[in-house]
Amino acid sequence: MLRTVPHVPVLRGEVLPERVPAEGLLILRDGEPGEPEVTLSPLAYHYQHRAEIEAVVQGSDRDTTFDTLTASIGAAIAAGRTLGGHCDWIEAEAPRPIDLPVEGAASLKAAVIPVVLHYTTADPLGG
Repeated sequence: MLRTVPHVPVLRGEVLPERVPAEGLLILRDGEPGEPEVTLSPLAYHYQHRAEIEAVVQGSDRDTTFDTLTASIGAAIAAGRTLGGHCDWIEAEAPRPIDLPVEGAASLKAAVIPVVLHYTTADPLGG
């Protein structure tokens, strides 16, 4: 889903690199599935898994780049709310942007965007 955000590198579980591309950077954090609700007959586990997307931009026009990046994330989520049938529903929460100073370079603008994935599985190990 995030790979559809144009021209923006997407990493999974990585540390923030030393250089942030001009178009920004996304880092997906797997998060926690939490405790599922369980139904019996047939046995099913219903999760509200909380993952996170870290959105980071740098440069002189970082506010505009950040706004464009977060709008693109929202559009990607809206276009694929079931992850191709892997989830029942996906929804993002509002980001809380912060400015991070960088010594000797333009500051970073970053935010963690919480994403809740609603899904049901017959096996909590994904089998």
